[in-house]
Amino acid sequence: MSATALRIPSRRHEVSDAEWRVRVDLAAAYRLAALFKWDDLVYTHISARVPGVEGEFLINPYGLMFEEITASSLIRVDAQGAKLDESEYEINPPGFVIHSAVHKARHDAGCVLHLHSLNGIAVSAQRGGVLPLSQHSIFVLSSLGYHDYEGVALRDEEKPRLVADLGRNTHLMLRNHGLLTVGASVADAFQAMYFFETTCSIQVRAQAGGGELVFVPPDIVATAQQQARAATRGAGASLAWPGLLRRLDRECPGYDS
Repeated sequence: MSATALRIPSRRHEVSDAEWRVRVDLAAAYRLAALFKWDDLVYTHISARVPGVEGEFLINPYGLMFEEITASSLIRVDAQGAKLDESEYEINPPGFVIHSAVHKARHDAGCVLHLHSLNGIAVSAQRGGVLPLSQHSIFVLSSLGYHDYEGVALRDEEKPRLVADLGRNTHLMLRNHGLLTVGASVADAFQAMYFFETTCSIQVRAQAGGGELVFVPPDIVATAQQQARAATRGAGASLAWPGLLRRLDRECPGYDS
C-alpha cells in the first residue's frame, strides 16, 4: 500500500535536512527488515535519535506493516513517550520502553534495532546462546550481551536491567524473545543485525545437520573487531548501505516519501 493510499502527508518541508536524512534511512531499515523477512507483523520496532535534540527519537506508527513505512509516517516522540508528530497511529508500548531506555543510556546509539526473527529467537532459547561456529559469529561474539526474559517489556522497572545487560556492547540477545543491536547510524545498527541474524541462522542449520560442530578458536574471536576494520578498510556499514538502498529502490520503492 502506498503512502498516498494511507493518506500520510509528506513531512519533508516540516523538518530539518538532518532529520529528513535520518527519517529516510530509518524508513529504509524498516523496508529492508521486511525484505529480509525479519518482521513480525507490526510487533517489533526500530528507532533513531532525532539529530541535535536531546531525548527525542523516531519510531514506527503502531499498526503499519514494515513494508508500508515511509520517512513521513515515522513518529517523533519525547523521553516521556509523548507523540510530537500529528499521527492517527499510536506507538508500540514495549517499543517505547525498550528504545527509550537504550537511547537514554547510550548516547552513542543513533539507532536501536529490535527484532523477533525466527532464527534469533531459536538461538535465544538455547542455554549456550551464540556459538563460535562461523565467520559471521565472531563479529557478534566480540560485542554481545544477554538479557533474561521478564515477560513483555511493559514495565519501567526492567529498564535498568536491560541497559546493564547491554552495557557497551553492540549486540544484545533477549532470552526467549529476540535480538537487539545499536549503532551510531541506522546503517551501523542494520549491518550489526544482519550479522546477528545470519549468525543465528547458520547456527540453527549447523545444529540441524547433526554432525560434530567445529568451533572458531577464542584467539580469533578476540581480534574480530580489528579484522572487521581491515576487511572494510575502515568503511564499516557505509560500504554496504548504498547498495542496500539501491536494492530497495528496485524492489520496494517509496520509503523516502
